Amino acid sequence: MDRLIDSILIPTDDSEGALAGAKRAIALASRTGADVHVLSVVAVRSDLEGITGAAESMYASLENEAEDAVETVADMVRSHDAELEVTTTVTRGTPFQSIREYATRRETDVIAMGTKGRDGLDRVLLGSVTENVLRTARTPVLAVPPSADTTGVDDIAFDEFLLPTDGSDGAAAAADWGIGLASRLESMIHTVYSVNTSRIVQEKAPEELFDALGRSGEDAIDTVREQARNAGVSVSGAIATGPPADVINE
Repeated sequence: MDRLIDSILIPTDDSEGALAGAKRAIALASRTGADVHVLSVVAVRSDLEGITGAAESMYASLENEAEDAVETVADMVRSHDAELEVTTTVTRGTPFQSIREYATRRETDVIAMGTKGRDGLDRVLLGSVTENVLRTARTPVLAVPPSADTTGVDDIAFDEFLLPTDGSDGAAAAADWGIGLASRLESMIHTVYSVNTSRIVQEKAPEELFDALGRSGEDAIDTVREQARNAGVSVSGAIATGPPADVINE
C-alpha cells in the first residue's frame, strides 16, 4: 500500500532538540510534497491563576518567543523547498494535549518532534511532552533524539527503515505504515525479532521453550517479509537474542 503523507505537524519550542526534529520533518516533507504545519504551545501555568495583569504580561512575552520559534522553522522550510506550503500557529494550553488536538483537528498525517526540549531533561522521552504525545496521539509520531541531529536537511536520507516486530497487533500496525512509507520513498526494509531470554533461567528452561520462541520469531519475520514483497519493497529479516531495546539499537 502506498502510504500518502499530505501534511506534517512540527511542534517546536526553538530548542536544539526541537530543531533536530524539524530537520527530519522538512526532509520528509520535501520527499513527499507534504504541507507543513508548525506549532508552538505556550504552557498554561496554574500558579498564575488569579494574577491577571502579571499573568497576561508573562503570557504575552512567551507568545512573542513562540512566534519567533515557529518563524524559525518556517524559514527553514522555505529555504529548503520554496514549493512547500507552511502554516504557523501559536496557542496556549497543555503542550501534549494541544499538539494531539491540533493533529486531529487538521488531520495531519505525521507529527515530527524532538525528544528533548527546553526543560533540559537528561532522560530521553521519559516525562516529556514527546512521550505523552506518543502515548495518546492517534497520529503516527516521528520522534527524533538530539543525537540524530545532522549538519543540514540535505544530509538526511530515508534509504533504510528498521521495523522491529514481535508479531503483535501494534507491530503489525507499525509494519503496515512503515512498509507503505518505504514503498513511497523507494526505501529498503530491515525487520528484526528479538528472542528475549533475559528473564529465563536457561539451565532450567526446557529446550522446547526456546524452539517455540524461535518459531514465533520466524513467523513474525515471515509476515513482514511477505507484506514488504507484496508491496514491491526490498526486505531483509533477522532473529536475534537479547532484550528487545538492546537488539533494536544494535
